[in-house]
Amino acid sequence: MKVTDGRPLIGTTDDITPMIRWLQIVAALVVLIVAVGGITRLTESGLSITQWKPITGAIPPLNDAQWQAEFADYKKIPQYLDINGPAGMTLAQYKFIYFWEWVHRLLARLIGLAFALPLAWFWYKRTIPLGYKPRLLALLALGGLQGALGWWMVSSGLTPEAADRVSHFRLAAHLLVALTTLGGLVWTALDLKNLRVGEPPVHITGFGIVTLAVLAFQLLMGAMVAGMRAGYVAGAGWFSLDAWPLMQGRFFPEGVDWAGGFIHALFNDPYLTHFVHRWWAWVVVTILVVMARRLRDRRQRIISVAIHTAFGTQVILGIFTVWSGVALWLAVAHQLCGALLVVATVWGAHALGRRDPVNLLSGP
Repeated sequence: MKVTDGRPLIGTTDDITPMIRWLQIVAALVVLIVAVGGITRLTESGLSITQWKPITGAIPPLNDAQWQAEFADYKKIPQYLDINGPAGMTLAQYKFIYFWEWVHRLLARLIGLAFALPLAWFWYKRTIPLGYKPRLLALLALGGLQGALGWWMVSSGLTPEAADRVSHFRLAAHLLVALTTLGGLVWTALDLKNLRVGEPPVHITGFGIVTLAVLAFQLLMGAMVAGMRAGYVAGAGWFSLDAWPLMQGRFFPEGVDWAGGFIHALFNDPYLTHFVHRWWAWVVVTILVVMARRLRDRRQRIISVAIHTAFGTQVILGIFTVWSGVALWLAVAHQLCGALLVVATVWGAHALGRRDPVNLLSGP
């Protein structure tokens, strides 16, 4: 159905299906970059590229002189001076961490192009449904903000007074904006699927808002744990009860620095941050169980199963990550599953907002 000037009012299947597929592909790329970001963090690769060159930075060093120049810049920052330099880092080892940061940034550029170029094409072809342009521009702006936050995060670890890592607050902002963008992509794709069958956009319910807020706090605390390397403070050892559910043999850990008060400790003390992250998880589980049951009552069994699977896997991966002493592959899987949990929860919140929800995520 079209209005007289040729702009889609509610869109046609031919107009809308490519847009749905486009948003699904971009969402999948965001999930991928979240996983690569986890690898970058866990391999301490994030500070290996000390300059932000949005265009020319896509090309890595191509000869020995260029590699030596990049390595020389890296040797000026605290991470090298305090940690990797005394440890005897070689050029080959530097190339390894450079690779992961370069892949992370290259993927970010590809995501930007994968969103911006099709958006420009749909805009030019006048096939964007009425009312969706502001939303798509907001998602584009979030992508740009994410790039700026990425460099803002990295820059916190480059100054002479910095520690050997980036600010955990900036890391949390970088991750949460990525996950917010992911949620927006999924919600918009689902709304377009509604539109394809003649239904209006979904308005989120109060319960949906509360559920997403509870999950967002957990994701924030998880980012803080990652940024402060607080995953190590509980102890380790496979199936060691002293590491989980206890922390170093105690339910509540010793060593919390209360000097700045509770709020300061909550976001700055690795022991308290880790403690809250592991137990707030059960608040998340509880509210997601309620969401899943409501969806099952509305005959949305597939979404209910997806939510149960996502949070169940996430909890298991979190426990195994602690027991393993933060093994790389487990910690990355934990972060990847967190992104998939966002997808499942947004899917559930969207379905609960529909008058007569149907399975919208499967299929193009």
